[in-house]
Amino acid sequence: MSKQVSTLKFKNGLYDGLPIGLGYLSVSFAFGVTAGSMGIPWFISVLTSMTNLTSAGQKAGIEVIAEGGLLGNVLLAVILTQLVINARYFLMSTSLTQKLDGSFTLPHRLLCSFAVTDEIFAVAVAKPKSIGKNYFYGLMTLPYIGWTTGTLLGALAGNVLPANIVSALNIALYAMFIAIIVPPAVKEKGVLAVVLLAAALSCGFYFIPFLSEISAGIAYIICALVAAAVIALLFPVPVPKEEDEDL
Repeated sequence: MSKQVSTLKFKNGLYDGLPIGLGYLSVSFAFGVTAGSMGIPWFISVLTSMTNLTSAGQKAGIEVIAEGGLLGNVLLAVILTQLVINARYFLMSTSLTQKLDGSFTLPHRLLCSFAVTDEIFAVAVAKPKSIGKNYFYGLMTLPYIGWTTGTLLGALAGNVLPANIVSALNIALYAMFIAIIVPPAVKEKGVLAVVLLAAALSCGFYFIPFLSEISAGIAYIICALVAAAVIALLFPVPVPKEEDEDL
C-alpha cells in the first residue's frame, strides 16, 4: 500500500462509476424479474442485492434457495456455492491493495472490499496512480445504488408484466454471462475449453437421471471445480523464465 495520498476525490469516483451503475441497473432488473419468477419475495431479492453485489453468485444463490430442502443443507450449499463462484475476488482484492494509498486504514479496506466487482476492480486498477478511500467510495456508490434499485424495480415489475415478457427477461442474465466469457474465450483456448467443459458437465447434471437428483448448489460447485482442475492440467499457464544473469 502506497503511503502517498491520492489526489482523486469522491466526485471523480462518482464520475467513473456512473457507466457501471447504469449497466448494473439493467442487469439487476433482469435479476429481480428472475428471482420473482422463482417465487422469491421482492424484499428478499432486494436484501440479497444489498448484501452481495455479485450477479453470478446471486443467480446461483436464489436457485439453491428456490429449490428448497432442509435449512442446514440449503445454507451449506449457498455458502459453498458463493465461495467457489466468487473466489476470483480474493485475487482481485489482493491485487488492488497495491494501488491503495495511506488513507486506506483496515476498517476502510474491509468496507470497500464488499464492493470489489469485476467492473469496479477494472476501473480502479487501471488508474495510473494510487487511489484513496474517498475516490473508491465514490466509485462504488452509483454501482451499488444501480444494482439495488434495478433489483427492486425488476422484482416489482415481475408481478405485473405479462408472462411472456418475464420469460424473455429471464434470458438477460444468461446473455450477460455469455458477453463476459466470449471475449476471453476467443483469445485463450484454455478459457474456451473450461467454458465448454463446464457447460457439458452442467448439461449432464440436468439430463442424466441420477445426476439430476443432485441439488443445484452442489452441481455448481462440482462443475466449477472439476472444469477448473481439468483445464489447469491440460492448459497450464506458462511461467516466464527468468533471464540468466551475467556472470
